[in-house]
Amino acid sequence: MRARISFAPILVVAGLLAAHAGSSSSGASVCGNSLAVAAEPPAPRQGSLFRVRVSGIPAGTRVSSKVAGQPLHFAVSATDSTAAEAFAALPIDADGSLGVVLFCSVGERQDSFVIRLETRSANYPIDHLTVAPRFATPPDSATADRIRRESERALAVAKNAHETPRLWSDPFVLPRQSRITSGFGHAREYNGTLTSRHMGTDFAGASGAPVRAVNRGVVRIVDAFFYGGNVVYVDHGAGLTSAYLHLSQQAVTAGDTVGRGQVIGRVGATGRVTGPHLHLIVRYGDVTVDPMSLFAIAGEPSGR
Repeated sequence: MRARISFAPILVVAGLLAAHAGSSSSGASVCGNSLAVAAEPPAPRQGSLFRVRVSGIPAGTRVSSKVAGQPLHFAVSATDSTAAEAFAALPIDADGSLGVVLFCSVGERQDSFVIRLETRSANYPIDHLTVAPRFATPPDSATADRIRRESERALAVAKNAHETPRLWSDPFVLPRQSRITSGFGHAREYNGTLTSRHMGTDFAGASGAPVRAVNRGVVRIVDAFFYGGNVVYVDHGAGLTSAYLHLSQQAVTAGDTVGRGQVIGRVGATGRVTGPHLHLIVRYGDVTVDPMSLFAIAGEPSGR
């Protein structure tokens, strides 16, 4: 039977605000008294990926949780058998603290923690532009329908990554060792209306320069999109996906398993762009996050 969540006095637990829930129907606490929860970084920014670590887990106890509607995929720590870690994502439009419920279960018995996660505002910049009306005109119906279909395909890959087991074990690597020309979250407002936000990171590169997979995964989409041009979408499992846009060449096929650092395409200027570069997208479930937040918490030291 699921335990009812009761709101005890709030206490600070490793950067999280937590209230322990009521005990299971047997009267004994499934979560135990030693359970602790921490976030890395302690106060994530809007639009970022972060890590949730649960330690002091009693033997035989399973932990599960959801953050921003996305399930967390806990893996036992390599250095502590009583600890488990998982990625979580904070949406770019998250406001204030974030509510999290952590469940502990043994068989049919379950306890829960109610957690309020402290977050930070990202203050992403906004360009305020005044342009002639013709430059702010929406696409025609046929183009809009194509854009919608392509967006739905990409979103389906992101959501289905929760059903794929975790495919990586090594740290993540940058897709290119080059300067960043445009960061995540930058918005543009045309004639007083917010029309677009840059939901990825752009890496410099001449046309034909190699683009590498950030980690092991299965290729789900290889196609030509209206905005993204030649694209490759990779499912890394455990809810995580990456996408590589504007390629001049695609070096993989849908269904391929690619290795960390494998060349999967070449820099290009296909789709709606003004020049060659790589646009990298990272998602946790259907939440798009700053790709650099992934490398900050799970990348090689040289790529952080």
